Amino acid sequence: MTNPRDSYLGNKNLKASDVPVNFTKEQVEEYLKCADDPEYFIKTYIQIVNVDEGLIPFDLYDFQSDIINKVHNNRFVIAKLPRQSGKSTTVIAYLLHYVLFNESVNVAVLANKLATARELLGRLKLAYEHLPKWMQQGIMEWNKGSIELENGSKILASATSSSAVRGGSFNMIFMDEFAYVPQGVAEEFFSSVYPTISSGKTTKVLIVSTPKGLNMYYRMWMDAVEGKNSYVPIEVQWNEVPGRDAKWKKETIANTSEEQFRTEFECDFIGSTNTLISSAKLKSMVYKKPIHQNDEGLKLYEEPQKDHMYFMGVDVARGTGLDHHAFVVVDITKDDEPFRIVATFRNNTLSPMTYPTVVHSVCKQYNDAYCMIEINDIGGQVADIMHSEFEYEHLLMTTIRGRKGQTLDGGFGKGGSQLGMRTTQATKRVGCSNLKNLVEEEKLVIDDFDVIDELISFIAKRNSFEADRGHTDDLVMSLVLFAWCTTQQYFKDMLDMDVRKIMYKEKMEQLESEMTPFGFMDNAAAEEYEVDSDGTVWKNAESEPDYYSNW
Repeated sequence: MTNPRDSYLGNKNLKASDVPVNFTKEQVEEYLKCADDPEYFIKTYIQIVNVDEGLIPFDLYDFQSDIINKVHNNRFVIAKLPRQSGKSTTVIAYLLHYVLFNESVNVAVLANKLATARELLGRLKLAYEHLPKWMQQGIMEWNKGSIELENGSKILASATSSSAVRGGSFNMIFMDEFAYVPQGVAEEFFSSVYPTISSGKTTKVLIVSTPKGLNMYYRMWMDAVEGKNSYVPIEVQWNEVPGRDAKWKKETIANTSEEQFRTEFECDFIGSTNTLISSAKLKSMVYKKPIHQNDEGLKLYEEPQKDHMYFMGVDVARGTGLDHHAFVVVDITKDDEPFRIVATFRNNTLSPMTYPTVVHSVCKQYNDAYCMIEINDIGGQVADIMHSEFEYEHLLMTTIRGRKGQTLDGGFGKGGSQLGMRTTQATKRVGCSNLKNLVEEEKLVIDDFDVIDELISFIAKRNSFEADRGHTDDLVMSLVLFAWCTTQQYFKDMLDMDVRKIMYKEKMEQLESEMTPFGFMDNAAAEEYEVDSDGTVWKNAESEPDYYSNW
């Protein structure tokens, strides 16, 4: 009969601390065998809840055994698995082995939601309660969000955030459904936590998820597959799960959708069918690491090259932490087709009054790039500063021409000229259509991850395209400006050096003709003129006509 004092807080399934155990020879041998072989321990002693059968022994599938062994033998593992494949349960079973047979280790169980993290910890606690008492460690703490064992090992459950494990020292971090953690939170988490992990020699990081677009999880996965980081990739196909065959697939699609099946079971990073750019093209796009980037959001992919022409599309935000200021710099050199993005910028905290300084600096760096600024909302202020304070010569202009709408003409038009471009339904429709053609016909090379990520979530809504909920499209809209400009005759003429010289000459002549003529009277010849009482000047017929210094 069990002594109540041997149980933790009256729970007869849990051993209290400081309870002596008299091991038999067989139990000692079994304990040592379990300590050396986590797969054997899980198959022999772990019990899980099955939706149909209730509490049953955990009989590992082949791919689950592979996950256990790779996590056990490697420090960094990233796994891409379909929904309902037992991925979280498999990892939780290994974590139980890890804390049970290692002294004074700290483990963090992190998920995109706190409730999910605690539910995962609940599965571990359930499995722990069904271990034989002689195999258990005594319980020191047993809460919803954490447990502590007599051997000094601890497990914490929390939502994935930059503050979740800050200040703590962890031997292993498990991140569940990492693809569903918001992009900014994921990046901030790694910047604050990874230094602690990397400082150890045996610390482990395990990332498990079903894909959801091109985010930080995608980047880490692709880098792992290409051998660019230290993570060991594990990929499981939907039909590796017993019971899932062609009939099951057909039934699942009928009950959900083909798009949902591609994302949740075929682990397709790009599952949407209503993106501006075709999913086939998006899947083939490969990003590169910039040759230079700074903390303010500027990324360079190519240094400025002599005699090359560049274009900058500028999107303006309010700098309040919501939408981003963004621009893209495109190499538009005629002999260097296709067009190529050489620099990008994205920042959502910079003041609109400071933004023109960044725009002007990068424009000057890229050979006085032609600059098109979207002037909706407060964009007009940025354009005005570029024009009046920086006196930037290559600031592009548009003119309203009645039914034709806006045209790019460098300010040559009569009336209605404006610095920059106002995005309307018409200009956005043309810009989106041409951007699609440029990308899908490989006339625009995009190496930037953030641009590709925004294109993934740039979807059809009503009669237009915009960012899906929870995403941004500031870089894409900068490209829409560029794509619209490429449809304009002025842009095509701009690419021709001889035509550019003619255009410059015409603009100078236009400015001269629009200026009011004025001059200075030559005092030496003043005596040759007479002035009436009404101010009329009369000239001697024999005098020379050169009395103006014309401008």
